[in-house]
Amino acid sequence: MYAPAAESERSARVWGALLAVYLIWGSTFLAIRVALEGFPPLLVSPLRFTLAGGALFLALRARGYPLPQRREWLNSLFIGALFCGANSLLVIGEQWVSSGLAAVVIASVPLWAALFAGLFGRWPIRREWAGLAVGFAGVMLLNAGADLRTSPLGGLALLASAAIWALGSIWSRRLSLPQGLMSSAAQMLCGGAVLLTLALLGGERPAQMPSPRAISALVYLTAAGSIVGYSAFSFLVRSVRPALATSYAYVNPLIAVALGALVAGERVRPATLGGLALILAGVSAIVRSG
Repeated sequence: MYAPAAESERSARVWGALLAVYLIWGSTFLAIRVALEGFPPLLVSPLRFTLAGGALFLALRARGYPLPQRREWLNSLFIGALFCGANSLLVIGEQWVSSGLAAVVIASVPLWAALFAGLFGRWPIRREWAGLAVGFAGVMLLNAGADLRTSPLGGLALLASAAIWALGSIWSRRLSLPQGLMSSAAQMLCGGAVLLTLALLGGERPAQMPSPRAISALVYLTAAGSIVGYSAFSFLVRSVRPALATSYAYVNPLIAVALGALVAGERVRPATLGGLALILAGVSAIVRSG
């Protein structure tokens, strides 16, 4: 008689995690652009991952969470490096590409995830393929008329970011990782520390003291984008089908465009409304398949 209550609780957790990655990660594209005003591109992601992972790790240990096993640390290092590396490529791409357009390119994550999941023997079901197609059509309509002739280097960095993030999402399901939030903490701490060390050894340093605006953006990326968003995403990767776990990539462009309109005064075009309808329809199809 407890099964319905347990299922209801799980459904609520899934929806809460989805809302977190939809809304928070949608806003991080603009936050990354602000952080770049004061921090070198190769420092932004390693700093936020290391700080977030360290803070979460200490908080969990204070609450009595057990230390990960040796194999779990090694797997966390591998997956964390993939995720942190993918995010670093996103930051690099945003040096030349607008935050909204970056979100559009990253919207290819579910397609990459479907490909990698298929290579691992789990191809999307028919409704998921339909949702992926409709969602991608909405993203393209959302940016109809926008300047997509971006820097080749920026575009390549963004595409590589989407592919590597999707690979990490699929591969992490096959590895032994720490339980619960400790998985997020270990991945962020290990991956961030490795890339931060490489960046510092490579001579990455702020040219001058970052402005309060840039520091605030980094704090937001660390607290909301990494601790809350990454933890929610890790839960989704472990709990639902890959297409649903990565469906945030279709909603993030909507948030990015909305913030552009509200914060930067960008005009909302009619194509935006059509894109919104298609994207929500695509996400709805994927959700019903999860």
